[in-house]
Amino acid sequence: MDKYQYKVNGIDYEVEIEEIEGTTAKVTVNGKPFEVEMKEPVKGTKPKKVTPVVAPVATAAPAPAAKPAAAPVQEGSGAKVTAPLPGTITEVKVAVGQAVKAGETVIILEAMKMQNNIEAETTGTVTSVLVGQGDTVMEGATLITIG
Repeated sequence: MDKYQYKVNGIDYEVEIEEIEGTTAKVTVNGKPFEVEMKEPVKGTKPKKVTPVVAPVATAAPAPAAKPAAAPVQEGSGAKVTAPLPGTITEVKVAVGQAVKAGETVIILEAMKMQNNIEAETTGTVTSVLVGQGDTVMEGATLITIG
């Protein structure tokens, strides 16, 4: 497996190329598996390195240790707090069972090189936290639930 680190639009990605067959590559990006279709097949019968399109990024700090495999977190009941845009979670300010007030910052999301405070829209108790520091999320992804 080949590993690369990329920064695209200010967001860090860790990419592992697992297998290349014809025009299909099986890759893992920040721990999530994807199948990528390439314009041209890689010649040869066994997987080969793919030349990165974006230059690898050197990180100042060592990468955090991989999280031990755990059961997927179940979404709790209540109001969902969602990501308003794609980005990387830089800080989770709440925990399950914690009381929050409407307008209180619960998550910090980095997007386009800016820190965005994600606030609770309702007052209540956090019933689930579905993301962790360093997770990459897409627009509309549920981050936490408040019951």
